[in-house]
Amino acid sequence: MIRRLLRQAAGLFARHRTGRHGAARLALAAGVLLLAFAAGALAANNSVTGQKKEEGGFQTAAPTAILIDAETGTVLYEKAADTPTAPSSLAKLMTAEVVFNEIVAGRLTLDQEFMVSEDAWRRGGAPSHTSSMFAPIHSKVRVEDLLRGLIIQSGNDAAIALAEGIAGNERNFAIQMTKRARELGLTRSTFGNATGLSDPANAVTMRELARLAQHIIKTYPQFFPIYGEREFTWNKIRQLNRNPLLPLNIGADGMKTGFTAEGGYGLVGTALQNGLRLIVAINGLKTAKERADEGKRLLDWGFSGFEARPLFAEGQAIGDAKVYGGDRGSVPLVADRAVSVLVPKNTTDRISARIVYTGPVPAPVQQGQAIGRLRVIRGENVTLEVPLKAAEAVERGTLPQRAIDVVTELFIGLVRAGVARI
Repeated sequence: MIRRLLRQAAGLFARHRTGRHGAARLALAAGVLLLAFAAGALAANNSVTGQKKEEGGFQTAAPTAILIDAETGTVLYEKAADTPTAPSSLAKLMTAEVVFNEIVAGRLTLDQEFMVSEDAWRRGGAPSHTSSMFAPIHSKVRVEDLLRGLIIQSGNDAAIALAEGIAGNERNFAIQMTKRARELGLTRSTFGNATGLSDPANAVTMRELARLAQHIIKTYPQFFPIYGEREFTWNKIRQLNRNPLLPLNIGADGMKTGFTAEGGYGLVGTALQNGLRLIVAINGLKTAKERADEGKRLLDWGFSGFEARPLFAEGQAIGDAKVYGGDRGSVPLVADRAVSVLVPKNTTDRISARIVYTGPVPAPVQQGQAIGRLRVIRGENVTLEVPLKAAEAVERGTLPQRAIDVVTELFIGLVRAGVARI
């Protein structure tokens, strides 16, 4: 289609003669060219954001799954990773993140005590017959102990007590959970309670849960080790960590399991081997054994079948962004760190990269200003996205320079896609 439009525009220009029809032909040709540019932009965008395909012939029984590199976010495997699903107790990853954030912000301390209300005890404690830390009714429990009850024992009483202590009631806390998810860039996840128990408002995707796990690992190194603790005793009741990956000697040290009738058996797990940390998120399995088996299979496949491929050194210019109204027409773009991607060993998949931004970027441009993102594509799937920033400053241009940019943009428009220097 694009080639046909370009040929049509070229023909119109070639047939142009001075006279009463010349201006009309030029206008028509310009319009056809604009259509060609628009079609090209749409084609480029569709090639990046189209339907994802399963990787490398690997098959999993999990209806929805994703495997990522915890350092870079490189996607090693995905299957229906953007399909909303009931999170069950996997929602407690978000519950914990809100608590961690409150502590880091200075609004909460580990020694602060919250009371276990009758509601928390009845709906999440012993009478509920759900996962519980078995905190007695009306007892006061330190935040640090409630966190262990939440993370290690998956205690619903701990989740409700934390929610009520922080936000007054669980409903307000759930609103805070969803708001916090948006702040972290998780646009599809919503929460109706702090426990993950059945609620129509509870919906997550495996991609966003993996990103949430990655965020927790990187942002809260002081709290992440709790996820790897093997047991916790409260009210004289000793319970083992529910994560089935921890005893398997594969470097697993987190993070959360879940089960409800709606969501099936789910797992967000992470393991570290030889300096490489992977995160797996799966949901919808039929049994606890199947959940453990599929989580381990995905991690084993990732550790044994992939290797790192460097793309850009730290500080290396990755490409350029068009600048509008500046003393220069473009600005080089860099990432915050070296960029590498995990690829299958002996792969024949083509690796390509594209810079995506909205532009042209209006001057002045500050050094370090966020501009766009680098998308790395392996085969037909986007495997990595990296934020890009301006490598240097661009000052405002002279009046003639700005006038020329105005005229240029009338014909080109605002959507930009650059090619990385891969």
